[in-house]
Amino acid sequence: MTSEIAPFQAISISRLAHALMAEGRSILHMEFGQPSTGAPRAAIAAAHRVLDSDGMGYWESPALKARLARHYDETYGVAVEPDQFILTCGASPALVLALASSFSPGDRVALARPGYVAYRNTLRALHMVPVEIACGAETRFQLTAAALAAIDPAPAGVIIANPANPTGTIITAEELAAIAAVCEERGIRVISDEIYHGLSYVGPTRSMLEFAPGALVINSFSKYFSMVGWRLGWLLAPLTHIHRARAFVGNLFLTAPSLSQHAALAALDSREELEGHLAVYARNRQILLDALPGMGLTAIAPPDGAFYIYASVAHLTDDSLAFCKTLLRDTGVATAPGVDFDPVEGHRFIRLSFAVSTAQVQKAIERLGPWFAGRPRI
Repeated sequence: MTSEIAPFQAISISRLAHALMAEGRSILHMEFGQPSTGAPRAAIAAAHRVLDSDGMGYWESPALKARLARHYDETYGVAVEPDQFILTCGASPALVLALASSFSPGDRVALARPGYVAYRNTLRALHMVPVEIACGAETRFQLTAAALAAIDPAPAGVIIANPANPTGTIITAEELAAIAAVCEERGIRVISDEIYHGLSYVGPTRSMLEFAPGALVINSFSKYFSMVGWRLGWLLAPLTHIHRARAFVGNLFLTAPSLSQHAALAALDSREELEGHLAVYARNRQILLDALPGMGLTAIAPPDGAFYIYASVAHLTDDSLAFCKTLLRDTGVATAPGVDFDPVEGHRFIRLSFAVSTAQVQKAIERLGPWFAGRPRI
């Protein structure tokens, strides 16, 4: 039995962007959700020290897991044990681990549409059934307790993304509590992707663990901590599940990179530097929100967090992939096609990442303004 999964089209956009760069074109990379900044200075310094003194090997840092447990206590008021953390090579293996250790082939798992492309495709690769729930502007492009309660029969699980990709929308504490209650009542296991925590423009983001202690939580050092290339994430699982999850991770992935674990421990105490990055994202976000309506992009999902703007281009195209390729060739601005995130409605949306420098955002606006002004409506 094999699985058919759709390609991640933003990768094809990025390939085209790099090919144009090789031709000497000036390219602004707004297609991927990765910070343009590097790891915190203290993390890099720690890595240098370790390279000179430690041969490294298969290892899971007790100090890092203990520090993560303290982080959950300080940030969310949630008490967890260090042994509840499994360190992974980024959030993507944590997603595979959470799904593979929680569900069986054929199980139905609910998720929002639009949503991160890998949710749908990873479920299919594992021979599970994605139950996509259409989430539009009326629900701020997010799952609701009412939508979960209406699924018949109840799915085995649900993936919650908060803040969400591609929209950046954040679920309120009241709605998280309601979702947790529905899942408890209906026996739905919660997988909570909290990879964009720390990146909020509307106040603190709540963890699902505050409302559903049995949830499996995915997170990473890639986004807020600006350590994409270090490939380090974690799965936080209840003690009743951790033995099973460890059996999977040991066979599928072994351990996360030792060097990255040393660096991450220092990154957790680099808040002042990281909050400086957040201030740049906040400025970039506001610049784009001020500029895009003048280009005719007025239907925009509320970017409460993360570093994306998900905008309708329905007045200009019904083929977002071709649209993004033309936009890239004409302007040098790389964006992600909405069809990655929503196979039904996404052909009329694009996603822009503002996790770049403010100078790059301003340069992108200079290029995009005349281009959008000259596009014919459909």
